[in-house]
Amino acid sequence: MNDRTDARPRPVHAPVRRDDVAHGVLLYPLDELAASAGVDLDTLPYTVRLLLENAAHVAAAGKAGPDVLDAVLRPADGADVAFQPARVVLQDFSGVPVALDLAALRAAAVRRGLPAAAVGPQVPADLVVDHSVRVDAAGTADALRLNTGLEFARNRERYALLRWAEQAFDGFRVVPPGNGIVHQVNLERLAQVVVRAEGPQGAGLTRPDTVLGTDSHTPMVGALGVLGWGVGGIEATSVLLGEPVLLAAPRVVGVRLTGELPPGTTATDLVLTLTERLRRHGVVGAFVEFFGEGCAGLSVPDRATLANMAPDYGATTALFPVDAETLAFLRITGRPAEHVELVERYCRAQGLFREPGSDARVRYAEVVALDLGEVEACVAGPGRPDQRVALRDVPGSLGVAPVPGDGGDRPADGSVVIAAITSCTNTSHPGSMLTAGLVARRAVEFGLTVPAWVKTSLAPGSRTVPAYLERAGVLPALQELGFHVVAFGCTTCHGMSGDLLPEAARAVADEGVLGAAVLSGNRNFEGRIHPQVKAAYLASPGLVVAYALAGTVTRDLTVEPVGVAPDGREVYLRDLWPSPQEVAEATRAAVGADLYDTAYAGLYEGGAAWRALDAPRGDLYEWPEGSDYILEPPYLDGPADGSAADGSTTDGSAADGSAADADVMGARILALLGDSVSTDHISPVGAIPRDGDAGRYLSGLGVPEREFNSFGARRGNHHVMVRGTFGNVRLRNALADGREGPWTRLQPTGELVSLHEAAQSYRTAGVPLIVVAGTEYGCGSARDWAAKGTALLGVRAVLAQGFERIHRSNLVGMGVLPLLFPAGLDAGVLGLDGTEELDLLGLTGLGPRGAVTVRVRRRDGTHRSFEAVAALETARECAYFTAGGVLPYTVARLRREALPAVGDPA
Repeated sequence: MNDRTDARPRPVHAPVRRDDVAHGVLLYPLDELAASAGVDLDTLPYTVRLLLENAAHVAAAGKAGPDVLDAVLRPADGADVAFQPARVVLQDFSGVPVALDLAALRAAAVRRGLPAAAVGPQVPADLVVDHSVRVDAAGTADALRLNTGLEFARNRERYALLRWAEQAFDGFRVVPPGNGIVHQVNLERLAQVVVRAEGPQGAGLTRPDTVLGTDSHTPMVGALGVLGWGVGGIEATSVLLGEPVLLAAPRVVGVRLTGELPPGTTATDLVLTLTERLRRHGVVGAFVEFFGEGCAGLSVPDRATLANMAPDYGATTALFPVDAETLAFLRITGRPAEHVELVERYCRAQGLFREPGSDARVRYAEVVALDLGEVEACVAGPGRPDQRVALRDVPGSLGVAPVPGDGGDRPADGSVVIAAITSCTNTSHPGSMLTAGLVARRAVEFGLTVPAWVKTSLAPGSRTVPAYLERAGVLPALQELGFHVVAFGCTTCHGMSGDLLPEAARAVADEGVLGAAVLSGNRNFEGRIHPQVKAAYLASPGLVVAYALAGTVTRDLTVEPVGVAPDGREVYLRDLWPSPQEVAEATRAAVGADLYDTAYAGLYEGGAAWRALDAPRGDLYEWPEGSDYILEPPYLDGPADGSAADGSTTDGSAADGSAADADVMGARILALLGDSVSTDHISPVGAIPRDGDAGRYLSGLGVPEREFNSFGARRGNHHVMVRGTFGNVRLRNALADGREGPWTRLQPTGELVSLHEAAQSYRTAGVPLIVVAGTEYGCGSARDWAAKGTALLGVRAVLAQGFERIHRSNLVGMGVLPLLFPAGLDAGVLGLDGTEELDLLGLTGLGPRGAVTVRVRRRDGTHRSFEAVAALETARECAYFTAGGVLPYTVARLRREALPAVGDPA
């Protein structure tokens, strides 16, 4: 990226005082840090500038040596980049396991003679409860009240744990349910862009706001120039305990934006186009940075839509540098004027403020060009976010017969059974939401209605949304079409869509109708949105309303009518769609700082139900007796034989009793999978099937089916979660003879059994396990239980052609080795059929990207060996793997650090 001068590490200087930025402010001057290495700051991507400043803070805190600066500026040297965020954000599905892990670590520390205070967040954390609410009630005015009541009834134990955590841990704040989605709350309120420490040790020390989050869509805040990305809950726990994240120097891909969006298109159409293009280009593991004159015409909500889907186009994160649009957004969302002034002064002083043309000298590893004028109305589907389909081509994307022009009077193949305005991706965009409202208002004026089988819902990402929809006068029309507010949370976007309407459910179950979902979300992987829905399309909120009215995706809405008015007039999409000027005027009139101030007043207080929760208190968590929701995690302090519940181990050893980094001999293949296996395939988040292993387990405890709740809500019960691992009804395991779902062949008998049952049998026999897969393994959500469940099944390694970043990291964090096939080799070339035994040799002392010999032994006595690459990226990851995972590593570190004070408790 930059020319080198000499290879000596640069000294870390003390911060300097800059009264021209703010009185008494201290900062690390980026121009001096770069110049000391002979680097011109203006040539560095803004992403690298932020990493450079972060490295100075990490080094000054003693978390790494001064060479961390050169690691950022000299990627050719191969040193790890140390990143310690200013804060952490969590959501409840991933945050409850983090709270449990912290509670378990604190209990383990106390058992080892350490003080309880030895375990606690060293980085501020906000947990936003947004994932647990389900769309049980929809299409009615009291849907919000009914869904909220059911949410508290189902999740009382989980929420009580969170109430305990916020009083037990300093710097751990909980945003109660009903306030919105974590990323939208982060964008509209939590993010500060620039933070200033006021404590006695760092009074006035100012730095960029940076964040890590336990949700893959954390990069959304990059729209504000805040560098952040998603991590698994395991990695988040280590960050909260003071461990910096170590990563290889990032490849920064610049996306040059030019032109303007054509009328009739939205930010959603743009991001779906971008997702397709960047997936094709290949940005997995890269940092994406937007530049070019096209950025100036994009508002922060536009940018948030693009940054939000960074994981869906494969990038680690995405960033729009701070500019005038950033400042305007901070003002309109109610940030204090003095803080906005600090943001501008600080970013200008540090070379972090982008002016028109100021990115001309920036050098990127690669550049991808996108002309906004080429974007057209589109959706993505029917099963992946990068499957962009032009609106005119949607009818042919399912391969089913079109529905008659009048829509018919009953569901047919391609009928829309779910139409959901949902998710942080689009409900954070006032223009997109007001477009949907204007479409609805015109539809009501024409007398159009939604077919009876379409389940409609509106789940805003913050309380600002219904406020400005009401102020604009469009909320009543949305409600008339059935788009009542059902919750302030993620809902349908991550599978909490509730039951289909009876007519649709009967058609799908009894007649085999292929129903479709249309949602304004960011994910549509197989089986994610609803187990009975085989096709799901991502679309802008306005198109969600249009498809709800049409009742089918088999109609070309560019030339065919959306519906027929009572007077017989055919109504087309062009009749309903507002002009850009109409949307802009509605936005200016309806959106103001007062709405945000009102929506976020008392953010951490919660309603009466939250405040009335009977939560435990004290430094140590009291594990509830007989709970089927909250159990002490089985990763630490297991029984005397070293094995914990479900056969996991807690002493750094594998399920077969060997050390975590010992060679693996005689492993069986538990699952032989293809490309793009998502974390939804590995660890479903939705409803728990009564006839699955997890459902039978709960039934055995006496839990009635109506109280099963979801896998996401049961993440505090490892017995449920391990039984649900690889439990997606759409999973295709080549060892299951074409049967979809959690099935495999048990060797050597060849019996077809559930994956969990097979794992139990192999464990009893002392047989280690391996999963074999194709490309993009672990794409999708930052779901730590996809790795935890894999480890608890006894899987020692995953051998794949390629891994998505977060899941690879989570596997390492659980002591499971991610292995890469060598080029030109895969399961097909090897002819694997599941009857083989595999040996993994060379695991002891394994270094980053080290070679591992894989020996495949067949039933006929023949064998073949090849060299796989261990996908361990840093020396720290190798240490995690050797220790058996992040949590055992952390306990050992805490004990080492405290030994001089407390003595050896052994």
